[in-house]
Amino acid sequence: MSTAMNFGSKSFTPRPPDKGAFPLDHFGECSAFKERFMECLRRSGYESAACRQSAMAYLECRMDRRVRQLMANEPLEKLGFKDLMNEKSEEKPEKS
Repeated sequence: MSTAMNFGSKSFTPRPPDKGAFPLDHFGECSAFKERFMECLRRSGYESAACRQSAMAYLECRMDRRVRQLMANEPLEKLGFKDLMNEKSEEKPEKS
């Protein structure tokens, strides 16, 4: 037989995914935002489109807690909230 079982020749180092998973919020820093989002989902019959404002607020909270590395800072536009960002900027009164 020409094939040998070399199980130890290659090493595999697991690496977390770049996006789609992030550490648990062990200190509950964003749990109030999470609860608002979950309540919105329950009220809307689990229609996530109705709760996009809550989802955006939750992700902003996670990104603001960079010290604990809850989530890497990412532009909200790249996370699918570009339309909500436009609404947010329109709501702000212009400074004179």
